[in-house]
Amino acid sequence: MQPLLPTLIAACLYAAAASYQGIRLRQRIALNKRLLIALGVFALLFHACSLFMQMYNPAGLSLDFFNAASLIAASVILLTLLACARIPVENLLILLFPLGFLTVLLAQFMPSGTTRPINEAPGILAHILLSITAYGMLTIAVFQSLLLLLQDHQLKHKHPTGLIRNFPPLQTMESLLFGFLWAGWALLSLSLLSGALFINDLFAQHLAHKTFLSFFAWVVFAVLLWGRHQLGWRGHKAIRWTLAGFCLLMLAYFGSKLVREFILHI
Repeated sequence: MQPLLPTLIAACLYAAAASYQGIRLRQRIALNKRLLIALGVFALLFHACSLFMQMYNPAGLSLDFFNAASLIAASVILLTLLACARIPVENLLILLFPLGFLTVLLAQFMPSGTTRPINEAPGILAHILLSITAYGMLTIAVFQSLLLLLQDHQLKHKHPTGLIRNFPPLQTMESLLFGFLWAGWALLSLSLLSGALFINDLFAQHLAHKTFLSFFAWVVFAVLLWGRHQLGWRGHKAIRWTLAGFCLLMLAYFGSKLVREFILHI
């Protein structure tokens, strides 16, 4: 089977789920959570099938720029769907389903950059998996911070929309944000540690800039979590630090990958 069919099915299911959720929120009608999750799960399954067929190669895994973006988006959606069973984070899906829709189509139709297939030892593969999971968890934290910013703004101006009226209380949203940040920071710590253990020569493998930026992002998130614990940081200050750390992290991965694959061709 060619990846085109599962790609198009995944995109249609993501669009259907996002449209259903958006219409229900706009009309201020309670959505059927089971239906929403079911649409998301089926979309994710076809997304994974499409990714597998595009990435699998006898010489190794093809993890170019758009495949990597699609894989991280799928990881983010998977983590959020799993979290929905325990905590009220389904409102994040209104942002994540369009992300899945966009990345699965870009991975299918955009030309791939210059990248060599990944055929590495288990330690390197574990490092890659930890990195992707860390990026995914911190991406969820960023979306949560943006929703928190929107909720805070509309509550202060006393004109909450249908979307905001369906959110948990502000304190609960903030607690969820820091829960995601702690989990993402822990995974990022493991990712950096595994990289130090299994990558032999950072400079020869063009990984120095990525490592330095990822470490700076780790420091930013560490300072934010310390500030929350010691100084009670919250609100706009916490959101600004979250966005700063995330920008460094995305620059570390996608910025370097974009330059290497499409500009330097290495």
